[in-house]
Amino acid sequence: MAALLPAEWIKNWEKGGKNEFVQLCRALSENKNHDVGFRDIQQALYELAYHVVRGNLKHDQASNVLGDVIEFREDMPSILADVFCILDIETSCLEEKNKRDHFTQLVLACLYLVSDTVLKERLDPETLESLGLIKQSQQFNQKSVKIKTKLFYKQQKFNLLREENEGYAKLIAELGQDLSGNITSDLILENIKSLIGCFNLDPNRVLDIILEVYECRPEYDDFFVPLIESYMYMCEPQTLCHILGFKFKFYQDPSGETPSSLYRVAAVLLQHNLIDLEDLYVHLLPGDNAIIEEHKREIVEAKQIVRKLTMVVLSSEKTEEKEKEKEKEEEKTEKPPDNQKLGLLEALLKIGDWHHAQSIMDQMPPFYSTSHKPIAIALCQLVHVTIEPLYRRVGVPKGAKGSPVSSLPNKRAPKQAESFEELRKEVFNMLCYLGPHLSHDPILFAKVVRLGKAFMKEFQSDGSKQEDKEKMETLFSCLLSITDQVLLPSLSLMDCNACMSEELWGMFKTFPYQYRYRLYGQWKNETYNSHPLLVKVKAQTIDRAKYIMKRLTKENVKPSGRQIGKLSHSNPTILFDYILSQIQKYDNLITPVVDSLKYLTSLNYDVLAYCIIEALANPEKERMKHDDTTISSWLQSLASFCGAIFRKYPIELAGLLQYVANQLKAGKSFDLLILKEVVQKMAGIEITEEMTMEQLEAMTGGEQLKAEGGYFGQIRNTKKSSQRLKDALLDHDLALPLCLLMAQQRNGVVFQEGGEKHLKLVGKLYDQCHDTLVQFGGFLASNLSTEDYIKRVPSIDVLCNEFHTPHDAAFFLSRPMYAHHISSKYDELKKAEKGNKQQHKVHKYITSCELVMAPVHEAVISLHLPKVWDDISPQFYATFWSLTMYDLAVPHSSYDREVNKLKVQMKAIDDNQEMPPNKKKKEKERCTALQDKLLEEEKKQLEHVQRVLQRLKLEKDNWLLAKSTKNETITKFLQLCIFPRCIFSAIDAVYCAHFVELVHQQKTPNFSTLLCYDRVFSDIIYTVASCTENEASRYGRFLCCMLETVTRWHSDRVIYEKECGNYPGFLTILRATGFDGGNKADQLDYENFRHVVHKWHYKLTKASVHCLETGEYTHIRNILIVLTKILPWYPKVLNLGQALERRVHKICQEEKEKRPDLYALAMGYSGQLKSRKPFMIPENEFHHKDPPARNAVPATVQNGPGGAGMPTSLAINTVRLEEGTTEETDKLKEKSQGVVKVINKTVNATPKVTTSNGNSASNSKIIKEKDDKEKSGKEKDKEKKDKTPAVTPEMKALGKDGKDKPKEERANKDEKAREIKEKTPKSDKEKEKVKKEEKASKEEKSKMVVTIIESKSTAEKEREKEPSRERDLAKEMKSKENAKGGEKVPVAGSLKSPVPRSETSESEREQKRRKVDTHSSPSHSSTVKGTAVLPKVPLVSENYSSSRIISVHFLQDNLNELKDSSAKHYINHTTPTLSKSKEREVEKKDLDKSRERSREREKKDEKDRKDRKRDHSNSDREVPQDSTKRRKEENGTTGSSKHSKSESPSDSPRLNEKEKEKNKSKSSGKDKGDSIKAEKMEKSSSGSKKESRHDKEKTEKKEKRDSTGGKEEKKHHKSSDKHR
Repeated sequence: MAALLPAEWIKNWEKGGKNEFVQLCRALSENKNHDVGFRDIQQALYELAYHVVRGNLKHDQASNVLGDVIEFREDMPSILADVFCILDIETSCLEEKNKRDHFTQLVLACLYLVSDTVLKERLDPETLESLGLIKQSQQFNQKSVKIKTKLFYKQQKFNLLREENEGYAKLIAELGQDLSGNITSDLILENIKSLIGCFNLDPNRVLDIILEVYECRPEYDDFFVPLIESYMYMCEPQTLCHILGFKFKFYQDPSGETPSSLYRVAAVLLQHNLIDLEDLYVHLLPGDNAIIEEHKREIVEAKQIVRKLTMVVLSSEKTEEKEKEKEKEEEKTEKPPDNQKLGLLEALLKIGDWHHAQSIMDQMPPFYSTSHKPIAIALCQLVHVTIEPLYRRVGVPKGAKGSPVSSLPNKRAPKQAESFEELRKEVFNMLCYLGPHLSHDPILFAKVVRLGKAFMKEFQSDGSKQEDKEKMETLFSCLLSITDQVLLPSLSLMDCNACMSEELWGMFKTFPYQYRYRLYGQWKNETYNSHPLLVKVKAQTIDRAKYIMKRLTKENVKPSGRQIGKLSHSNPTILFDYILSQIQKYDNLITPVVDSLKYLTSLNYDVLAYCIIEALANPEKERMKHDDTTISSWLQSLASFCGAIFRKYPIELAGLLQYVANQLKAGKSFDLLILKEVVQKMAGIEITEEMTMEQLEAMTGGEQLKAEGGYFGQIRNTKKSSQRLKDALLDHDLALPLCLLMAQQRNGVVFQEGGEKHLKLVGKLYDQCHDTLVQFGGFLASNLSTEDYIKRVPSIDVLCNEFHTPHDAAFFLSRPMYAHHISSKYDELKKAEKGNKQQHKVHKYITSCELVMAPVHEAVISLHLPKVWDDISPQFYATFWSLTMYDLAVPHSSYDREVNKLKVQMKAIDDNQEMPPNKKKKEKERCTALQDKLLEEEKKQLEHVQRVLQRLKLEKDNWLLAKSTKNETITKFLQLCIFPRCIFSAIDAVYCAHFVELVHQQKTPNFSTLLCYDRVFSDIIYTVASCTENEASRYGRFLCCMLETVTRWHSDRVIYEKECGNYPGFLTILRATGFDGGNKADQLDYENFRHVVHKWHYKLTKASVHCLETGEYTHIRNILIVLTKILPWYPKVLNLGQALERRVHKICQEEKEKRPDLYALAMGYSGQLKSRKPFMIPENEFHHKDPPARNAVPATVQNGPGGAGMPTSLAINTVRLEEGTTEETDKLKEKSQGVVKVINKTVNATPKVTTSNGNSASNSKIIKEKDDKEKSGKEKDKEKKDKTPAVTPEMKALGKDGKDKPKEERANKDEKAREIKEKTPKSDKEKEKVKKEEKASKEEKSKMVVTIIESKSTAEKEREKEPSRERDLAKEMKSKENAKGGEKVPVAGSLKSPVPRSETSESEREQKRRKVDTHSSPSHSSTVKGTAVLPKVPLVSENYSSSRIISVHFLQDNLNELKDSSAKHYINHTTPTLSKSKEREVEKKDLDKSRERSREREKKDEKDRKDRKRDHSNSDREVPQDSTKRRKEENGTTGSSKHSKSESPSDSPRLNEKEKEKNKSKSSGKDKGDSIKAEKMEKSSSGSKKESRHDKEKTEKKEKRDSTGGKEEKKHHKSSDKHR
């Protein structure tokens, strides 16, 4: 350390050293840093003194300078004394005596600077003696010891009360006197002071006695507190705290119990701040650590209890467990040690010192303190007091007196709350400390809840300033916190208090459901883990719930329900969670559980709704079963529970509905199952595909009929529940969003949700989505008022274009709106004018319809391309989509059925002897009222239907514009109207069928009924394959209703004539748009219609067989569903039924192990089909196959020459069916493409030709008249052709289409019909006819042998190319068919429209030419070729066509007979029908000729058979197959190209030629015709020499069976041959 005093200063002390030193000391004393200055001065003084000791400086010099320095600081003498003390120690140790002397001299010189006392304190006694400050050092030492002893060790107190008992006695008397007078604490304090002075009392003891007396006289707070406060001025502040501490310590023995009076005194002193809580807290036991340990131990114990309860205990262990538990319980009942902290806390709460109480509670674990009942009750009492004024003002219910709570006498207690804001400051805080232990005071619980209710009322009605609103928001969030942390947990700990639950609901129902559900979620998932008591309660609740659920059955619903109710009042979340988990596992619990929940409170029902949603949204549960094809059973169970529970009890639905909407927004449609169930149960609207026809019929009536006869379960009393559902939807604006989301989600299911899922599941989800939409829409339609509905549902164009709702769904939603709107407008108009005439009413109705529908007609235009409206008008489109079954027909039989049921019921009531009379009366009244309602409803509907039909009658002329073609019109109608709607719902399916019939009955211009039906029944494969399961069912219903109509017409000529005879829909010649009249010859006659129906049946068979053979799950399932639905009307024809039966049987065998659901469907259908077998009829009974049948016209009356093409594809179908190869599917594709092309081509239309479909459309009876007309009208026709463009597109379309349809069908029908006829000949005549036909055909076949052999080689090549599988299949099937006699090959020829024999002569040359055409090349030898050329034949040349067809059919026969006898059918249809007189003449001639011919032919055949035996045994199978292939090819190529060429008159010279020839032929007469046919026959018969013996034998057998049936025809053929 550097010296402060340099040596130079000492040397030159007098000169300048002294001054320098003084300056240094001044500088150091002025240093602001006190500590540094002190040390430096000390050092400076020390160095100066040390220089004196060493002799460098004289002592007087030093004392002088010290005298100057001493003034610089106040403490300078003390510093100097310290320096002397140090030097004293140092010098006394030194040996050099002179240094000691120098020190002594220095001290002596400085005695005037430092006082004696300071030096006596700090220097040694020896030094003091040498300085002369004391006499003797020894005496000095003794004296100091004595003083110290007296000061610190000698006790000067007396033995308290013993020695000075009088003083203490007086003190106690003074404190214990009557204080009621005007004695003040100050007065007493003076007396106490006197006593202490007089009797020398210990002040601490006096204080202790004051406290003791205060303990005994607690009522004198106002006296004692000021006394103690005044007394404390005389004591040290800690004294009072210590004395109290000693008092508490005294009671801390294990056996001690602290008296409450002491706690109270301590509390009061704390409240008046006479002591500090921190000071007193350390004196109290137990320590904080011990408390925390105890709390942890409690939690562990609670968890152990839970574990025990959840553990499965075997019966033997149970008894031991119970004994152990009892012992433990006994141990626990021993008194716990006294907890002084809690005692003090209780006292603080009682006197209202919330501030200190809160501090103590903060030191402990949460809710530890309040878990002790006395504290909880004390805190509750404090809350009671605090909320009293506010509760009296706003909380007391009307009529309740209540017992007012007096306020605390203590002014320092918390201020009582007068407003909600004040409530927040203190009371909410107190409640938070109470937590679940508010359960100790149910009355306070109720008060708090009522205050909450009052606040919510104010909060919701409040329209105050922004600041107030913010305050209210804060208060609201505080109230929610209190509910979460205090009210709900307290409810859990209460003993099943239903009143509290209801009280709480009073407040809860004012919260929006989002807040309520949030609270329930916290309560269920978090609250129960926050406190040991709650942990135990949760375990006990589950245990009890298990006990009840194990014993719950249908029989003991009531007692179990009461137990569930009891349990649910306190712990609903835990209970319901368990119950729902059981329901998800065992769905048979649903009914008993629903019934047993009738003892719940409103709050519990709301909690149940939350628990259901939580269970549904459980992310851990899979919504699909493991096979990924079906929805999980837990979800199905929950959904059905939802429906039942929401219907039966008044539970709020908003949350559940919002949940479903949110799921839909997220693109998940599984949960629609819930909505479906809820709507079904609550509104009684059922969606099921299993409806019977009776139910469906009832569903087309009014609401009452629907309720009575439309649903499976008679769902009664749905008025309230459906009202609740409606209110929930409207209040939360969910009605329209749910509809739109469902409508959009239907496609979402397929394109988004469906990604990886199994097709079956995607279909299920789609159906579920669609069904729910239909059901939900139905609910809205029947429950929403007109205003509500119109307010919510936007217009159709907005729905489709903005919301992207599919059109079918959009119209479905808008339809009720239109109906409501029209009826309300109608009512308005009726009120305006009182005219009662029916016509007036109808007029008003039509006016109201126009008013309502006009904007709709405008709106729908935007839904489709402008091109669409060329064919159908927007009005027609809107009318179709806006009407329902209710508008079209009255289900009289349904009304009658229900009324009869009610009559039966009433009779049963009368007969019932046991029923009490008043109940009888009630029941009868109910039945009578229902009956009246039904009759009234029927009457109302009848009037409505009549009005609608009147309206349609007026509208119909503007419906179909057919600017392009009728074919196109039908396409648009089917595409945009029928198909989308027929799969929308079962009733819509029925509606579509009815609507088609209605359009027909209304004689709507430009509507071809035949074409429409034909398009519906042909090629159902595509539609069936693209349906879901339920859609297939609805499509089946639609086909069933269509078939029903067709079957009705088919069944009876009278009905047919009446309902179709003169209707434009059955015109076979489709003329210019404006011309739908036409003579009788243009109409399809009854017999030909029967052929057409047969063709449709065949088509259906073909499509069904195809679908069944694909092996595709959807194809098979859907076709089986469709077939089951159409079973009443199809199959009617025996051989078609057998073909189906075989295929279905095959499915049963194949799918038994693989796909059990398909197996079940197939077995079901198979059984039903077998039961229908007795009702099936042979083909010849189904339609006439005699020569008259020759006149048939194609069913698909196509425009232009198209119809003729149909038999082609039919013939192909025959072969295809036999082959059963994959070629079927390819062809079908081609066919569909053909149809599309046709539609496109129709736009470039060529001039109109009055052609019939097929080769002729005339009825035999009118043929002569027609001929005459045609002669005169031929020129007109030609002119027309030149003038009028725009019709033949139809012909074109039909030509192409027709090729696929009529040709095919006709050919097939011919074959089929013939087959059956050969099996069951009708008469001798017929048999004979058939024989002759066969012979003729054999001759023709022999002619064709050459071509066949040529074609054989190509066929063989082709067959080698074919896959072996195909070949095997073909062989298999052929063998089957041969064995079964051609049962399966349903080839129908009804569609050929041949010409009467009488007129064959007219077309002699034509026939020859055509024959040449047909035989021109080997490829033309096939049937296909023959028929493919047919479309060319213009309508005008009817006769011309017939003979050509005959030759073609012989070719076909020739080929097909090699394979099978089935093809012989053609002959039946080749001959045209005649008028009766002509027939007789012709028959006679023909018979004679044919007899001669047959004899000759039989001889020839004998030889031929032997020759051919070798050849044909090999080629037996190949040739037919080859020919069928050829047929297919040619039908696809040459036929169509030729056809298209012949469309327009300008393009086809042939057409003109034909017409010329027709003119010639007309002059040549009947005989010629006969001779031509005979000639033709000869030619054809000569071609058919090579035939296998097998076939010959077959034909011979059949010839024997058939007698006269074929004679006429053969004659006819022979004559034509001769002519040739």
